[in-house]
Amino acid sequence: MSWIPSTLVTGLQNLFPGFDRTNASRAETALEDIREAMLEGLGVSSAVAATKLELRVTYAEDLQDLWYLRGDIMAAIAAVDGEALAREKLNQISDMFKGLLPRALTSRPSPLGD
Repeated sequence: MSWIPSTLVTGLQNLFPGFDRTNASRAETALEDIREAMLEGLGVSSAVAATKLELRVTYAEDLQDLWYLRGDIMAAIAAVDGEALAREKLNQISDMFKGLLPRALTSRPSPLGD
């Protein structure tokens, strides 16, 4: 039944000028790439998602779902590998979202970073 919302959204997007199918395709490809990067960061392959967090990443429906999981990913990686490595991995994952999310969802520079 998940094709119904997808079809509805696609139909609505086609009504508005300026909808670009290449952006939709890019977002779909990015979704899978980011999902794989998150699972890799957690130290699991996408075929072996067992913990709750891994399942949440595996079954996230869109880029925004994955965006909101970044904090949990950071905490899980930090618990195993330390905060410095977790921050490095999370920065790489966060960079993958550039240009794919509404501006309000993107990271803002922090005086605490670096």
